[in-house]
Amino acid sequence: MSDPNERATPDGVAPAGFSARSEAPESDLSRESNERAAFETLAERGAPSELVTAARAALERNARETLVLDLRGISDVTDFFLVMAGDSDTHTRAIGESIIDRMKQAGFTQVGSEGRSSGQWILLDYVNVIIHIFLPRVREFYQIERLWGDAPVVQLS
Repeated sequence: MSDPNERATPDGVAPAGFSARSEAPESDLSRESNERAAFETLAERGAPSELVTAARAALERNARETLVLDLRGISDVTDFFLVMAGDSDTHTRAIGESIIDRMKQAGFTQVGSEGRSSGQWILLDYVNVIIHIFLPRVREFYQIERLWGDAPVVQLS
């Protein structure tokens, strides 16, 4: 087997539903390039600095499936949702604490929070930006992105 992406199978044939080649993991350079492009898109859309600060803090803590819903003109409650997932309740709490610390350092005032003790769904309210940090099964259950299906989306990770 000369190709590093080839899968070894006893008979040399890939099982039904699988290809003989595996997907190569996304390189760090590619991921960084995608994130840079996403942040440029946010800047072009006039995203506030508190959104960018929170998003960077989340990504530094390896938040999964991170996206921004632009609710301007759709909701009177807030302008943006920053939505992400963590791998475990410990991971969601770590992401939340990182965001809180970074926002405080940058001078942004948090007006509310929910769910920090359980870590299943953490909500951090910064008025113009509301941050949702979910466990994947909880995110799937509530489908917050679907509830706000009319909102433009910027995928960050």
